[in-house]
Amino acid sequence: MTGQLQPHIDIALRHGREGSHPTAIPRLEIGVGQATEGTSPCLYRSMICFILQGAKDVAIHDNLLRYDTAQYLISALDLPLSGQIHDDEDGRPYVAVSLTLDPALLADIAATMPAIRDTDTPGSGITLNPMTQTLRDTLLRLLTLLDAPDDIPALAPMAERELLYRLLQGPQSRLLRHIAQPEGALGRIRRAVEWIRDHRDTRLRIEALCDTAGMSRASLHRHFVALTGLSPIQYQKQLRLQEARQLLLAGDRSASDVAFAVGYESASQFSREYLRQFGAPPMRDMRQLRHSIGNLAIN
Repeated sequence: MTGQLQPHIDIALRHGREGSHPTAIPRLEIGVGQATEGTSPCLYRSMICFILQGAKDVAIHDNLLRYDTAQYLISALDLPLSGQIHDDEDGRPYVAVSLTLDPALLADIAATMPAIRDTDTPGSGITLNPMTQTLRDTLLRLLTLLDAPDDIPALAPMAERELLYRLLQGPQSRLLRHIAQPEGALGRIRRAVEWIRDHRDTRLRIEALCDTAGMSRASLHRHFVALTGLSPIQYQKQLRLQEARQLLLAGDRSASDVAFAVGYESASQFSREYLRQFGAPPMRDMRQLRHSIGNLAIN
C-alpha cells in the first residue's frame, strides 16, 4: 500500500507542515503529525479524510473507530470528537489529506446521476469506507495540482468534481446525497449544529434551535443524538471546552477568564467539566501540554 501512495505522500510533505493547514486548493487541507499519547479533542468538519501514512483512532457514540490507508472517512457534519494519531509501522509520521464538503456542489453532481429513492435518515454522522484504486488515482490528480499552482483555478474544480463523483458512486452515496439535501433530517441537524457553533458562548435556547432546524423538540433531540452521539447541550459543552483549551494554550489568560469567555457562568463548574473532559485541571493540563510540545520540538 505504501508504494501505491508514495506519490501522494511526497506531494503532501512538500506542501504540508506539522499540524493541519489549508492548501492553495480551496477546501483541501494537509495534516502531518507524530504519534500522540492518548486521545485528544478534535473538531471534524463536514469532510472526506484520506490517510496517506499512519493511522488514526476516532471516538464517537462510545465506539472507537480506527482507520488507515485502507479506508477513507466521511464526516457528514461538524463533530467534536476525541482522536489519536499513530505513526506507520516503520515509525514514519502520520500524513492525511482532507476535503471539506460543499453541499451545493454535491447536489449539482448528484443531479447528473441516476436518482436513488431513499427517505431513511443516516444512522450516524461519520462512516468509514474501503479505499479503492480509482479513488487513489483521482486523489493524486487533485494533489498534483499543488505542484502547478497556475493550473489550480482552471483544473482544481474539475478534479474535485471527479473525486466527488467517484465518492457518489461508492458505498456512502446515500449519506453524501443527504448532505446535499438542506431540507432532509441531516440538513436540518446541520443547521442546528451551525446555530450552536455561532452561539456557543451563550445559554442554549432549545426553542431557538428547534426554530432554526424546523423540527419539534422530540424530533430534534432524536436525530441530533443519532447523528452526533451527543445531545445539543452536550455538543455545546464539547465546543466550549475545546475552545477553552485552545485559548489557554495560545496565551497567558487565567482559567476563570477563559471560562467566562467561552460562556461559563461559574469558574468552578468550568474547572470540574474541564477535569472530566481532559483528565486534569486547566492549568495542570496546560503545563503537561506545553511540556509535551517542548519534547516534540526537541526530538
